[in-house]
Amino acid sequence: MALPFSLYLALKYLKPKRTFLSVVTVISVLGVLLGVAVLIIVLSVMSGFDEMWREKILSFNAHITVGGWEVIENEDALVARLLKIKGVSGAAPYVQGLVFVQHNDRIQTPLVRGIDPVQERTVSRIPEHMVEGTFDVEDDRVVIGRDLAGRLGVRPGDKLLVYSPQNFTSRDEIYLPEELTVAGIFELGMWEFDVGFLITSLPRARDLYGLEQGVHAIQVMTVDPYRADAVAARIEEALGPGIQVTTWMEQNQQLFAALRVEKNMMFFLLIFITVVAAFGITNTLITITVQKTHEIGLLKALGFSSGSIMRVFIWQGWIDGLIGTMAGIGTGLLALRYRNDLLQLLNRRFGLELLPKELYHLSEIPAVISWTDIGLVALAVMVICTLAGVIPAWRAAQLDPVKALRYE
Repeated sequence: MALPFSLYLALKYLKPKRTFLSVVTVISVLGVLLGVAVLIIVLSVMSGFDEMWREKILSFNAHITVGGWEVIENEDALVARLLKIKGVSGAAPYVQGLVFVQHNDRIQTPLVRGIDPVQERTVSRIPEHMVEGTFDVEDDRVVIGRDLAGRLGVRPGDKLLVYSPQNFTSRDEIYLPEELTVAGIFELGMWEFDVGFLITSLPRARDLYGLEQGVHAIQVMTVDPYRADAVAARIEEALGPGIQVTTWMEQNQQLFAALRVEKNMMFFLLIFITVVAAFGITNTLITITVQKTHEIGLLKALGFSSGSIMRVFIWQGWIDGLIGTMAGIGTGLLALRYRNDLLQLLNRRFGLELLPKELYHLSEIPAVISWTDIGLVALAVMVICTLAGVIPAWRAAQLDPVKALRYE
C-alpha cells in the first residue's frame, strides 16, 4: 500500500541526509516524552492515594449509616429488616459519642464507639488491623487506635479512666469515671481513625451515655460499596420517613472532592510541560521549512497545492508527537513499576525520607494505573503536537515559488 506523498515526505524530512537522526527532532521528542511520563506518573500516584483513602475509610466504617434524630430503640428488629433488603450483606448497631480519656497525667478526647463484637465483624475490618493485643471489648476491655495509644502512653493491659459528658453536665448526681483496660491496639493507617476512636462494648457505651437500651445508629455493609447509593434508596423506601440514611461517599464527600480537584489541577498544570515541548516541535519545523525552502518552492512550481504542502508539516508534528507519546507512556509505566525500589534506593543512599511514615502512614508510594487517564493524556498531547505543526505548515504553504527558486 503506497503512502500519501505528504506522509512520505514528512517521514523523509525526519531523517537528515548527513546524520541518522536530527538532533533538534530528538530534543523535541524528548520534551514530549518527559511531559507524558510526568503526567502519567502524577495522575497514577494521585489515583493511588484516592484508592488508598477509600480503602482505609471502608476499613473502619461501613458503606451506609442508618440513624435518626433520636435513639433507635428496636435495633435488633431493625437489623433483621435491613438484612432482608437486596444488596445488604451485613448490619451492626453502635453507640457513639465524645469522651475524655485519662492515663496518668495525659488526657485525650476521642470518640467512644460501643459495638456488638459479633455483628461488628460483618461491617468492619478493625479486627484484621490489630497490631498489638487482641480485638476484645467484653466487660471492661477496650480497643484503641495506635496514635491514640501513643499520645496516652499506653500498651495492652494498661488502665484508662474514661469520663462521659454526663460527668460535667449533671448537677444532682455524681458520676464516677469508668476504669477500662486496653485489650488491643489497631492501626488503619488513617490518622483520623487511629487517633480519634476508642472501641468498647455496647453495654459499656450505654452506661457512659446513660442509655438503658437502644443505639445511636446502625452500620450497613453492602455487596458493592460503589453501588451504595442504590442500596440506600431501597433502605429509605423500606423504612419510610423518620430514618436518616447516609452513604460513605456522602459522609466523606469533602475529602473526595478535594482529591478530585487536586488531580484535575495537577493535570491542568502539568499539561503545560507538553505545551512547552510543542513549542520545541514548532521551532524544529520552522527550521526545516527554512532549510527546505528550495524544495517547497520546487513542489509548488510543479503544481502541488498549498494544502498538500501544509499536510507535510502537520504530519511531521503528528509523528513527533506520536513517538514522544508512546515513549512517554512506556517511560511512565516503567517508572511506576519501579517507583518503590527508587524510593528505597534514595532512602538508603542519601538518607532522604521522602515519605515519612509518621506523617503519611505509608511505607510505599500508592499508584493505580488508569487506562482512561492514559488515553486522555495521549489524546491531549497528540492534539497539542499536531497543532504545533500548523504555524510552520501555514508558513510553508505561503511561500512564493518564484522567490523560493530565485537564487537557485
